[in-house]
Amino acid sequence: MGGFFDAPRKQAELEKLEKQISDPEFWNDQEKAQKVVQQRSRIEKALEQQKNFETGVSDAEVLFEFAAEDPDSAKDLHTLIAKLEEQVSEAQTQSLLSGETDANNAICSIQSGAGGTDAQDFAQMLLRMYLRWAERKGFKVEILDEQAGSEAGIKSATFRIEGEYAYGLLATEAGVHRLVRISPFNSGGSRETSFASMFVSPEIDENIEVDIQDKDLRIDTYRSSGAGGQHVNVTDSAVRITHLPTNIVVTCQNQRSQLQNRAVAMQVLRSKLYEVELEKRRADAADLEATKMDISFGSQIRNYVLHPYRLVKDTRTKFEVTDVDAVLDGEIDDFIKEFLLYKKGVNSES
Repeated sequence: MGGFFDAPRKQAELEKLEKQISDPEFWNDQEKAQKVVQQRSRIEKALEQQKNFETGVSDAEVLFEFAAEDPDSAKDLHTLIAKLEEQVSEAQTQSLLSGETDANNAICSIQSGAGGTDAQDFAQMLLRMYLRWAERKGFKVEILDEQAGSEAGIKSATFRIEGEYAYGLLATEAGVHRLVRISPFNSGGSRETSFASMFVSPEIDENIEVDIQDKDLRIDTYRSSGAGGQHVNVTDSAVRITHLPTNIVVTCQNQRSQLQNRAVAMQVLRSKLYEVELEKRRADAADLEATKMDISFGSQIRNYVLHPYRLVKDTRTKFEVTDVDAVLDGEIDDFIKEFLLYKKGVNSES
């Protein structure tokens, strides 16, 4: 059970971390201590995953002995094997995530691009896709801001996804996405192409310092746009913060008060600025620049084609599937894994 499980190595790492934590002076450096505790938690989960896998393999061996003569055992064996394959795939994907913020929660922003109402509808389709993906993973989701489209869909949305390796996984989705279909908003039934972008930042904790000067901020308040009813905001509680040096704009309107919206917006801004700083530190701005390209033809990372044929294809890895409905319903793990493998291959060659 070596490779990406590699329980002996993980057990040795855990023992080393436990020794650090038992040091009386361990908590003197709070920032460092928090990182060690988080690392311990991840290793403990990985070892539990290994244990569950070994139990599953043992159960499969028993079922295999009876499967030839017992239809129920054969059915259970088939189900168990599928589960084990999923566990192996998940473990392999996590083994590809080694960045310093890969294990963090993710702050995601979707923006409609070229294509008018179709693009706004596509942006909402992408939002639903990522929310469904998060639901399948058991991740927690919080919508921080959502701007409705003029006729349908959304102009933009910002949301937070909380879960193990949320940032490392979703960072693979950052970039421009392209949809080709018969437009439901065109009476002539013509084929239309539309675009939307996804931008992802790691959520950072309060212990990480990001230099934000008050003079660099423009803070605007406005009336929140709600769905109506008792939850609609009747005060100017929504907050928009513009970081003037970088022109990064963040908004939040879904909290109960202006003070809470401002606090969340500042958290999102800190995360985005931290991501920019990380990119500078890595001296590899290619991925970040890809997300800043025009949200139009020629800059997409993935094509979703509904007409004249049905296909979803990643332009970076060339990985493709024909079950478009499943992908738009959140089944994107294969795309994520293929890009992580592709990225690792590219890095190892350079």
